[in-house]
Amino acid sequence: MPDKPLRSGGQQFAALPVAEIEGEVRVLLVTSRETRRWVLPKGWAEEGLTPAELAAKEAFEEAGALGRVATQAIGSYRYSKRLKTGQELCCEVGVFPLHVERLLREWPEAHQRERRWFSPVQAAEQVQEEDLAALLRCLPELPPGT
Repeated sequence: MPDKPLRSGGQQFAALPVAEIEGEVRVLLVTSRETRRWVLPKGWAEEGLTPAELAAKEAFEEAGALGRVATQAIGSYRYSKRLKTGQELCCEVGVFPLHVERLLREWPEAHQRERRWFSPVQAAEQVQEEDLAALLRCLPELPPGT
């Protein structure tokens, strides 16, 4: 049976959790629940939350990361999300840096996901989306406080 067609139009927002650890920029990635691949914490828009607020909420829920989120996206990437119906949805994901100030020991999705710090280059090697990998490779060039 052939795959169902690709739909377009999904808009999500992601946090890019970053911190300086031992003088080096580090990126916090989480595993997805189903495929266990490394991803950024992300989610669908929610009424009453700005895109930046939504990104910060997802960082808390999926990674237990708390900190200051930038109000402007630094870029975006696209990926194909498989829906429960079997259809694939082409999603555009706006990326908001979140400067991690605290990592919680327990968080809402702690038993569903792993989290791990990577250098930006290592993080770029772990993700599947080429646009996201390119964004991660440029991360050390971002001005502080972005």
